[in-house]
Amino acid sequence: MRAKKSYGQHFLTNEHYARQIAEALELTDQYDEVLEVGPGQGMLTKHLLDRSDAFHLKVAEADRDMISYLHTHYPQLSEDILEGDFLKLDLARVFGGRPFGLVGNFPYNISSQILIKLLDNYRLIPEMVGMFQKEVADRVIIGAGTKVYGVIGVLVQVRYEPMLCFNVSRGNFAPPPRVESAVIRLVRRPVPLIADEHYGQFKHVVKSAFGQRRKMLRNSLKSVFPPEVLAAEEIFRRRPEHVTVEDFVALAERAAGV
Repeated sequence: MRAKKSYGQHFLTNEHYARQIAEALELTDQYDEVLEVGPGQGMLTKHLLDRSDAFHLKVAEADRDMISYLHTHYPQLSEDILEGDFLKLDLARVFGGRPFGLVGNFPYNISSQILIKLLDNYRLIPEMVGMFQKEVADRVIIGAGTKVYGVIGVLVQVRYEPMLCFNVSRGNFAPPPRVESAVIRLVRRPVPLIADEHYGQFKHVVKSAFGQRRKMLRNSLKSVFPPEVLAAEEIFRRRPEHVTVEDFVALAERAAGV
């Protein structure tokens, strides 16, 4: 079973790391269902199944060869294999609207899209543990003040608290990816930093700012605030990487008239 570039597949081969990922799901008192994305040949899946006393597992797989492999080698999962693209799944229907944990050695070619889908469904997902390209993981967990800080990190951090679990070197995969990897854990905030009704405005402010990341906010947010406001206040003389998540929230709420 060869990995396919079209699916962004790099199979984890280290049992120790697979077990650590499975055990990193800690909030099982808040849910009793888990969805694994891209199980492939089941390296992580078998360790998740070992926790069947804590939760019921379903897996989402798009590769038909891998689906056939899972049916053969994990017959206990046959009724719980969701065949098709995770990004097209209606997550509200997967577990009948019940909350669930999200986990996976995520395909690197769609990692940002997976994070966006997570955010769009955050009310259903109290916790996520996943393997990402290290560069993406760094963007998610980093705070203001670095060049890595950007849109995806700000959007994630307004709804989740991110943490690094561990780094994984290239030699732990087949085939080895060209990049280093990292496992991160996201825990949903008890209360999001911005209300759902203002989230659209928040995304607009953040994307406008980082869309011109070398410019000060007084230039990148001209479509959001009037000239006299942009000229008068210190925050608009900052570049976006020096604006905290909380500052972006305050700007978005102000733009929304809160």
